[in-house]
Amino acid sequence: MPVLFEKRGHVGLVTLSRPEARNAWCGAFDEELRRIFNEMEEDDGIRCVVLTGDPAGGAFSAGADLKDPRTHTIESAGELIKDVPRWRKFVANLLTDFPKPIVAAVNGYAIGIGCIVTFCCDLIVASDKAEWRLPQANLGIMPAYGGPVRLARWVGKGLAMRLSLGFPLDAEEAYRIGLAQWLVPHAEILDRAMAVADHIAAQSPLATRMVKESLNRGMDIPNVGDAALIDVYRFLALTLTEDKAEGHDAWLERRKPDFPGR
Repeated sequence: MPVLFEKRGHVGLVTLSRPEARNAWCGAFDEELRRIFNEMEEDDGIRCVVLTGDPAGGAFSAGADLKDPRTHTIESAGELIKDVPRWRKFVANLLTDFPKPIVAAVNGYAIGIGCIVTFCCDLIVASDKAEWRLPQANLGIMPAYGGPVRLARWVGKGLAMRLSLGFPLDAEEAYRIGLAQWLVPHAEILDRAMAVADHIAAQSPLATRMVKESLNRGMDIPNVGDAALIDVYRFLALTLTEDKAEGHDAWLERRKPDFPGR
């Protein structure tokens, strides 16, 4: 299968796996990721996800498969119009809308769509061999799926424009500008990403859902006061949960909490 899945404790490990093509994107990625993420959403035992590339491919993902003659082509305007709903369901939106936190473990080149996918995750752990590239303008197209805008939310317009116009971004600078939150030696990438995910998974899954929702939705609200008001309702809803009671009891009893997710 082009996408591998493994459940490790409360963490779902998802691996883009086309090592013979440097994990280049293909239609099967879309289908498999939709299936796997839909299953993980329904599995209460999974509280966080790590997304990475097969290390045998030497990249996170080398982007679109340009050897496929169907890549970056459309037969007619009519086909384009009919295809728009499929674009709306693309994996970029799937990842952004997934209710549980996603950690990207970028273990090499992240190019084109492979680059954009990392912007759709919630946290990024970068190998010191990681590199982000958006080469689309040099192919006569542009980064799609809201890639430049998604990136601007991480690092601002100027840096997003720079990467979108073909200037590469190495791991050290990605960490310096805040795109990556951790920078680690290449051999340690998966261990660190799993440690980050385990830390998240040990917290209340209801609370971590609300944190992700608050940031993703709140950034679409131009008035911070309105965003803060909506967060009041999220906060109050959490106060009614068993997780809140467990968290407070554990603090008072000086023990680690065991959140039921209710």
